[in-house]
Amino acid sequence: MLCVFDVNETLLDLAAMDPLVGGPELRREWFGLAIHTVLTVTATGGYQDFAGIAGAAAVKVAARHGRDVDLAKVAAGLRSMPAHPDVEPGLAKLHEKGHTLVALTNSPLATAEAQLQNAGLAPLLDRIFSAEQVGRLKPAPEPYHQVTAAYPGQKAVMIAAHDWDIAGAQAAGLETALLTRPGVHPLPGSPAPTYTASTLPELAELL
Repeated sequence: MLCVFDVNETLLDLAAMDPLVGGPELRREWFGLAIHTVLTVTATGGYQDFAGIAGAAAVKVAARHGRDVDLAKVAAGLRSMPAHPDVEPGLAKLHEKGHTLVALTNSPLATAEAQLQNAGLAPLLDRIFSAEQVGRLKPAPEPYHQVTAAYPGQKAVMIAAHDWDIAGAQAAGLETALLTRPGVHPLPGSPAPTYTASTLPELAELL
């Protein structure tokens, strides 16, 4: 099976950004605003660089709270986030079972490659894809189709800790696996994910 992984929050622990953006509450507000912007840009047919969206969202949230933010440090932080503890053993187990493992992220390709290399995950992945390569952000169908077109004939499953990413992959014809990290739930009113698991090793047992 072709296992397609989202990167931020799914593989990498965004909590590492807390000191740079003002703590966990501001981090959630910041990333929530970034994703809201992504969804709006995508729904209206446009495209913007995700790194630029994340930076603009960080500035906006900091201003709301009377704070300053160092965008250079935010950018460096995004490139050096650690993997969640369950990720390496989960990827290893999936490899042992013969699955093809790739990443698909909204981050620019250079950022994604640096993120996964710095987290020690790049050697465990067969390929890294970015929405930048097709000029459309997830959950638009083009990023998912880019991946499935590169592996014709393989059944694909999108693995993500984001309900909107699961919905986009479902609409694009992929099977889906929702990784229920803390606070993650299925999107109300949407079809249930094909698989649901709380950790990657648990998901590996289901595939």
